[in-house]
Amino acid sequence: MGVQQKISKNEKKNQKKQEDSQSILYLTNVVFFGLFFSVAYFLLNRWREKIRTSTPLHVLTISEILALVSLIASFVYLITFFGIAFILHYDEEEEDIAAKTTQGVLPKKLPTLPPPKISDQKVMSMEDEEVVSAVVSGSIPSYSLESKLGDCRRAANIRNQAVERVTGRSLEGLPMEGFDYDSILGQCCEMPIGFVQIPVGVAGPLLLDGNEYTVPMATTEGCLVASTNRGCKAIYVSGGASAVVLRDGMTRAPVVRFNSAKRASQLKFFLEDPQNFDSLSHTFNKSSRFARLQSIKATMAGKNLYTRFTCSTGDAMGMNMVSKGVQNVLDFLQTDFPDMDVIGISGNFCSDKKAAAVNWIEGRGKSVVCEAVIKEDVVKKVLKTSVESLVELNMLKNLTGSAMAGALGGFNAHASNIVSAIYLATGQDPAQNVESSHCMTMMEAVNDGKDLHISVTMPSIEVGTVGGGTQLASQSACLNLLGVKGASKETPGANSRQLATIVAGSVLAGELSLMSAIAAGQLIKSHMKYNRSNKDVTKVAS
Repeated sequence: MGVQQKISKNEKKNQKKQEDSQSILYLTNVVFFGLFFSVAYFLLNRWREKIRTSTPLHVLTISEILALVSLIASFVYLITFFGIAFILHYDEEEEDIAAKTTQGVLPKKLPTLPPPKISDQKVMSMEDEEVVSAVVSGSIPSYSLESKLGDCRRAANIRNQAVERVTGRSLEGLPMEGFDYDSILGQCCEMPIGFVQIPVGVAGPLLLDGNEYTVPMATTEGCLVASTNRGCKAIYVSGGASAVVLRDGMTRAPVVRFNSAKRASQLKFFLEDPQNFDSLSHTFNKSSRFARLQSIKATMAGKNLYTRFTCSTGDAMGMNMVSKGVQNVLDFLQTDFPDMDVIGISGNFCSDKKAAAVNWIEGRGKSVVCEAVIKEDVVKKVLKTSVESLVELNMLKNLTGSAMAGALGGFNAHASNIVSAIYLATGQDPAQNVESSHCMTMMEAVNDGKDLHISVTMPSIEVGTVGGGTQLASQSACLNLLGVKGASKETPGANSRQLATIVAGSVLAGELSLMSAIAAGQLIKSHMKYNRSNKDVTKVAS
């Protein structure tokens, strides 16, 4: 009994000492945390004020020196506590646990510590089941599987299983086999667990500028490919369509801030001065052998300056290219405008992946107009309607109806349907469907009112034939089908411009067919016939 009482008293003393030390440690941490963030905030404010007033940063006041010393001291303490001290504390806890275990006294609760990391060599020798368990437990980060295993397909499969276990939900039906996971590493998709299947249909031939194109369309919407195909037929038997590229330039617009609107205006005038364009263009074009600065347009909001750079980008869609060029120019300007505060490389005056009037008016990417004259007998026999009905419907629906809705670039029937389907099939950025679908469809009776002139005006088609998803096997095959795969060897940018005209020509076909279906009262009937699930395939075929 005496021995047990002594052990109990010692435990209470040790417990009290431990609680006291933890309280002191907690208070110390609070003090140093508060000190670190308060002096950091103070110094940042002081340095920003110096930048605005053009005061040298190395000239320090007494308060700034004291704040700098406090910042360093608190930083050293925090690094020591959370770095070296944590390891020492962990070792002491392990020794304490071992000592208590040998004395027959077990701690009430073992300390919870993060699972130990597993070396790359050991991971490669582990079985799949072991790796899955390690990912679930957190010993192996899911995002590092590709680098640790050296096998992208195996990494995706293991991540797939780990996701199922963590979420408790089945991923059955999400395919894993038949995809080249190496091709997306570091450029298209992170942490893959499989791929989504989208059926690809073809419409055509589309007769455009004397060439025939079989247009691939990836979609899950019934009637879309069939409708576009009917439009292609009407265009073909009428002699084909023609297209012209009006502009070709990708944009990026950073936002910078000054301490006054007058100072911001000085940079605006500098950027828009023709005498400075050559030096700015030389600096911008260093980003790529294909990047060529075309124009600079600046606008102000108070003391904030938004500058829209436009440049050609060869056969690439070009977002990264133009962003690099803009960064070069900003670095160059910092010499003459050291008080310029760069808020962001993109200030939304570009404008990317958003419906914006600047793209509708100024254009972005490729600005294309495509037109065709559809013969009267073709309108009647193929499209099952009349020229007069189409012209009237287009005026009241696409023009007046869209105006009543306050549409921005949406003066069309369903341009985005065709744009999205071709974008998915050819590896474009599907989110850029937003501005790429800006389209005005116009119809007019010509040749004494017998024939139909139809055109689509699309000011911001953003496409590329190199980079991004265009290099994936399926998307590359679709680009090859159109004859625009990769970069043009003869004329840089020719393939991407040709792809833009194909998009516009396909939109023309889609607009023509859908408008005809609406004018003839066939829209609901066709969707009910072809866009409904029917397990009996023989009935559909018949």
